[in-house]
Amino acid sequence: MRDYIEGLPKVELHVHIEGTLEPELMFRLAERNGITLPYADVSQVKAAYEFDDLQSFLDLYYQGACVLLEEQDFYDLTWAYLQRCQADNVRHTEIFFDPQTHTERGVGFEKVIRGIARACLDGERQLGVTSELILCFLRHLSEESAIDTLAAAMPWREHFIGVGLDSAEAGNPPEKFNRVFAEAREVGLHLVAHAGEEGPADYIRQALDELYVERIDHGVRCTEDPALVARLRDSGVPLTVCPLSNVKLRVFDTIEQHNLPRLLHEGLNITINSDDPAYFGGYMNANFLAVAEAFDLDRATIAGFSRNAIDAAFISDERRRALHAAVDEVDT
Repeated sequence: MRDYIEGLPKVELHVHIEGTLEPELMFRLAERNGITLPYADVSQVKAAYEFDDLQSFLDLYYQGACVLLEEQDFYDLTWAYLQRCQADNVRHTEIFFDPQTHTERGVGFEKVIRGIARACLDGERQLGVTSELILCFLRHLSEESAIDTLAAAMPWREHFIGVGLDSAEAGNPPEKFNRVFAEAREVGLHLVAHAGEEGPADYIRQALDELYVERIDHGVRCTEDPALVARLRDSGVPLTVCPLSNVKLRVFDTIEQHNLPRLLHEGLNITINSDDPAYFGGYMNANFLAVAEAFDLDRATIAGFSRNAIDAAFISDERRRALHAAVDEVDT
């Protein structure tokens, strides 16, 4: 199964570029920018990657982001991730980025978007990995901050295709961001949102009914509400599930306890993704392999994850056909 997974073309729909910051690169950027980290070496950073919940992860996540200051830093970060995509046979990726994480520290939006977008262009030219960007709002901040962020981003509209909602779910329901998502919808942006990871199943319903999202990021707690499960099945709304992330953040204690088999049994539209792989110990191949081994999944189910992601991606019909053809080649 490992060889099959490694050879299978994949599409990633749920990855935070700041969450791909490997400790080695963190230290290199800190040295380049004259930043002193609260860790003596890489091993100390890795030792800190034991999380009790989403918030304990976010505290370290935002701390690590402090090394990202210049356009070249964002380029190097994105380029390193795209190289991992090539290594894992990820043919297309839709990357989340969190501008507020950086603008709140005084880093100009233009540095963030220019660095990431330039790397994405080089990734397609040099690595054969296509990509799109999705601007995410930090839900622990105010909606006014999100509205200001969207306004600041509009001069760079050509570089991103959608908006999302991430950060701490607890106490920050999707309905808090009705206005900014309405503004994004009016200008033709795609809409996604994290819901039903740390937050309850009702947050998934809010994301659908209040924000009109096209995909649900995570969504694993939908099984708490049978009516919601039926709705997701009937509508085919994709769930961008991140198995190793769910275990690392204690949504499930072990991969064997993950509810992926139930999601599949219920006929939901499931994709597999890495989320914040530098912190959670696994890029795409590792996530595919983890669920394949834990649940003894067959090749058809594994390939189905790729096909679901291809269909759920915000890409042209031509690109979609090409990606399906690439999967077909592996399955013949």
